[in-house]
Amino acid sequence: MAGTITSLQYQKRAADRVNVYLDGRYAFALPDLVAAGLRIGQFLSDVEIAKLAAADTQQKAYDRAVRFLSFRPRSVAEVRQHLARAEAGYGAELIEAVIARLSAQGYLDDAEFARFWVDNRQRFRPKGAPVLRQELRQRGLEGDAIEAARPRAERLAALAQADPPAFRRKLTDFLLRRGFGYDVAEEVVEALYQELTHNL
Repeated sequence: MAGTITSLQYQKRAADRVNVYLDGRYAFALPDLVAAGLRIGQFLSDVEIAKLAAADTQQKAYDRAVRFLSFRPRSVAEVRQHLARAEAGYGAELIEAVIARLSAQGYLDDAEFARFWVDNRQRFRPKGAPVLRQELRQRGLEGDAIEAARPRAERLAALAQADPPAFRRKLTDFLLRRGFGYDVAEEVVEALYQELTHNL
């Protein structure tokens, strides 16, 4: 299929894709970002065409993942599963490359997703901690991400119950760093401790 590029034309329906013509005949289409390095008169070998096709496939997988993420935040496992089920049949190596790119760009973060999920559930459809943990596991999250998403109040209560001196010290230090006086910090910590331990 090697040949010389005779024409590069933007598609009418997909303005971000370019039709590539080799030796006067349509050969394939590429995203405009991938086609940007091509020029009329350039010879493409079979190896170069295969590289362009791979770049096109990766861009399509990336675009599909971004569309999937546009509705709501997702876990890495959800994106991996979505791409694996795609009719294009993306391979595991390509899926991992797309996930790495999305993670590097800040679009995928399991800890952030877990916090979003828990906050959203608490606000709109309250659930107990065991149900929330189960929902997060169903979305492919593991222990650390699930633990990080526990509501702050739940973590404070657990700390107050398990280690009262550490609870008092950490909270007092926090308030002192925020500019409160020692007397105020001590009073607030004691009141919060009493409230948390009384409600347990």
